[in-house]
Order: sequence, then C-alpha cells, then structure tokens
Amino acid sequence: MKLKVCGMRETENIRELMALEPDFMGMIFYPKSSRYVSEVPQTDISATKIGVFVNEDITVIQRKAEQFGFDMIQLHGDEPIGQASILKSLGFRVIRVFSVTDSLPMEQMKAYENEVDFFLFDTKTPKYGGSGEKFDWSILKGYNLKTPFFLSGGIDLEDLETIKQLNIPQLYAVDINSRFEKEPGVKDIEKIKAFKQQL
Repeated sequence: MKLKVCGMRETENIRELMALEPDFMGMIFYPKSSRYVSEVPQTDISATKIGVFVNEDITVIQRKAEQFGFDMIQLHGDEPIGQASILKSLGFRVIRVFSVTDSLPMEQMKAYENEVDFFLFDTKTPKYGGSGEKFDWSILKGYNLKTPFFLSGGIDLEDLETIKQLNIPQLYAVDINSRFEKEPGVKDIEKIKAFKQQL
C-alpha cells in the first residue's frame, strides 16, 4: 500500500517530508482551500507530484502542471468525463475523486473506468475535501471495479490496522492530510514518520 501526503505547501516542510520518501505528494490549487498553493516550492521533490484541482479550466490546469512539474492530476470537483480524457491524452495520469457517505456511486464510477488511472474516495461534506471526517469504510468491501483507488477522509495514525483489515486488492494508497497537520498546510513530520513506519 502506497502513501500520499496531500495539502503540502511550505518549502521547508516539503523538504522534511521528502526525507521520509512518501510515494505521492499532493498540492492543492483550489483558491478557497486553506492549503492553497501560490508559489513553487524551492526544493527537490522526489515523490510523484499531484496537482489537485476543483472545477478548474483545462488551460489553467495545463499551465499549473507545467509550472510545478506535475506527474498526475487529481480532479476533486464535478468535472465531466471529457476533462479527464483530455488530460490523459496530454500524458497525465488522472485521479478522479468521488465524495461518499454510506454508498459508492457505482454507475457513475463505471463511466470513468477507462478514462482515469485511479479513483479516490473521500468523505462527502458541504465543501470540497480537507474535512478530517471519515465515511463508513465498510462500504468499500462491495467495490468490484478494476480501477485501483486511494482512500482519503480523516485518516489518522490509529486507523492503519482497520485499513489493513479491509483487505481490498484495489486499495492502492492511503491519502493523509488534515489529521497530520500542525496547522493548515504544515504537516507534523514526526507523526507522518510513525504512520509510514507502520504502513
């Protein structure tokens, strides 16, 4: 199981995180987010870089991807399938987010199966992501599509055993964010280190 750390922003904090060698690092480009990124970090990033966007214009995504050197794009809003297809054609790997509560939107997900590389399941809230709230992970046991997925939404240090016990082959990575922060956009590196060691 891979590790994604999302909501990174500060250069020194990113430098410290890279010493832990996470698999993925997410940067958020949603202006309403308290973790919104406005400047390119001045440090080497060894993890796969993911740009997180919410209902953004494709030209803006392309420009940010070039500026920041993204390998992957995460679509976290209500983007149409066509946008995922265009990004794929431009050479990006694409993550499509589905916000859930007590059931998975299987029909909607099936439509995206051949258009994206990964799904990401997050907790449905009035806002887009970063709520620190969990959904009922037991619903994932009914997941029978071939697309691998990231698990997000309020994951904390003590949740790892529960996640491992889900025992779902398509569970590709865990995505941690707000529960591992000292403040929005600044991660607690020692806590992430403990999580990664257990992972």
